[in-house]
Amino acid sequence: DSFLQHALALEYSKIGDDIAARTLFEEIIKNNPSYTGTYYHLAKLFKREGETEKAIAIYEQGIQIARQSGDLHSMNELRSALQELTL
Repeated sequence: DSFLQHALALEYSKIGDDIAARTLFEEIIKNNPSYTGTYYHLAKLFKREGETEKAIAIYEQGIQIARQSGDLHSMNELRSALQELTL
């Protein structure tokens, strides 16, 4: 279940286990690419790890998925985070 995996990944991230969080976030995107909230958190994790190019790619991928599914809230949130990162 993507919701449970996402919640668990957030908990891993909170306790500083970025490897476990990243693994779960990437698994969610692979198995359920329309779960748009995951793109935001995975990109933030990449940013925190200093992997800016990967963060940008994930934000852009999430924006595209959110646009395709009509999820304007997620699309705007991802777009704002991307702009903040690239300014």
